Amino acid sequence: MKKYSILLMVMMVFVQFSCNKNLDPKVYSSLTTTNAFRTKSDAIAAVNAVYARLKGPSVGDNFDYWTVRHFALTDLTTDVGHCTYGGDPGQLSLVQWNSANGLIAEDWRQIYKLIANANSAIYNISQMTVLTDAQKKQFLAEAKFLRALAYMDLIDAWGPVVLLTEKDVEKQQTNPNYTAPIPVTSVDQIDALLISDLTDAGNTLPVDYTKSDIYTTNDVGRATKGSALTLLAKLYLREKQWQKVVDLTKQVMDMNVYQLYPTYSGLFAEANKWCSENIFSVLSDANVNGTELLNHFGPLQHPVLTDRWQYYAVTWDFYNSYGDEDDRKKMFFPSYLGVDKLVHQQAPSIGATPPKGAFYMPDVATMKYADPNGANTYYDGHSVDILRYADVLLSRAEAINQLSGPTAEAISLINQVKARSHAKLLVAGSYTQASLNDALLQERGWELYYEGKRRADLIRFGKYADVVNAYLKRTGQTPTVQMPRDQYFPYPLNQVTINPNLNNSGRQQ
Repeated sequence: MKKYSILLMVMMVFVQFSCNKNLDPKVYSSLTTTNAFRTKSDAIAAVNAVYARLKGPSVGDNFDYWTVRHFALTDLTTDVGHCTYGGDPGQLSLVQWNSANGLIAEDWRQIYKLIANANSAIYNISQMTVLTDAQKKQFLAEAKFLRALAYMDLIDAWGPVVLLTEKDVEKQQTNPNYTAPIPVTSVDQIDALLISDLTDAGNTLPVDYTKSDIYTTNDVGRATKGSALTLLAKLYLREKQWQKVVDLTKQVMDMNVYQLYPTYSGLFAEANKWCSENIFSVLSDANVNGTELLNHFGPLQHPVLTDRWQYYAVTWDFYNSYGDEDDRKKMFFPSYLGVDKLVHQQAPSIGATPPKGAFYMPDVATMKYADPNGANTYYDGHSVDILRYADVLLSRAEAINQLSGPTAEAISLINQVKARSHAKLLVAGSYTQASLNDALLQERGWELYYEGKRRADLIRFGKYADVVNAYLKRTGQTPTVQMPRDQYFPYPLNQVTINPNLNNSGRQQ
């Protein structure tokens, strides 16, 4: 990291002299590893820089990782997401991709940027002597939680990946020529590190920050005990260690901190930055620290939300799967008179020609990140819920069903989520373990679409090929999913060029 800072300074000086030889270049600030990380404020800034990578580098480009682009991999590639645009998103929406896909490469790049920031913070904060032991443990727990979240996303997408930790920062500090390509690490080995880090974070992080001696306010949105335990439960869910999922979800529930928000629409209202259902979320403020969710999810030609792109939308097939009584079905824009004076609506059949005055939309926009009652601004203030309480309830129900079948508790947990949206409840005694699994997978789709869960859910349930190919066939498209080939995405071509150890040849992808 230091050598790149020096190179940048040299380049800046060269540009100054080449533009005007009469100018005497003056360096106003030179922040390096030798004069940073000296105060508590430095440590706070370093940790905040890791959180910032969940969203993007700065206002003006806030559509990376968890505030838009990650959904291209997790939802567009399933039966839920749809994009009518061509190029990289179009490939993913058709469930066809290759290693040159730009969105696959961008997600990889942004996730590793967060990991780089986390590793730098962990290494340098560990060396600081001005912090109390409690402060140091707090900062390290936050950074390790965020790094674990990033590696969870990497594993879901690519399986074995390059494992970089604070030890690599130390190697680069002591050996500036440390540039040898690094081999990939198995999922089991990475999981072992994440389990250790999240267990420590769960024991270190506070329930909330109301009594923090580090942060001046109750900083909602920071990693907490509940978020560490929930993420650890999600890791064990992927590993299918069901009893550990049951144990951890009980710990989260017994904290008596979280509960379902009264309404689904209210949960995703732009004004609702944080509530009792949020466990870990990316927060934004319109025009101040906003994102471009509304731009990407907002409906085309809409009379209220104008100049939006409907870039990430939902398939009509998925929209039609909701019951009419379900409040979640009201969270879409299925019909409206557009500013183009056409009625935008669903076609009665595939390939139908719209009559005069009508436009048949190829997909339907969701209000989840396009609140019609929010601010109609370029940068919006929508929160993105990475971990929320409804997922805890459904994850617990899944683990219980795997261990004990369709028990009364498992049915009740699912019905708590359904009841919030007035959806048709499950009837106890009407399910086998297999049929409840199917109901759970469907419920997770209805509840958690475009929250970065769908593809991992389908793969974990062993239904990715069945569900997605059936959707493609129903909608007149070519079924393309083959397992185990498509369990993981190919390593990005530009990364394979840099690191030959990322070898896609012979890899199940």
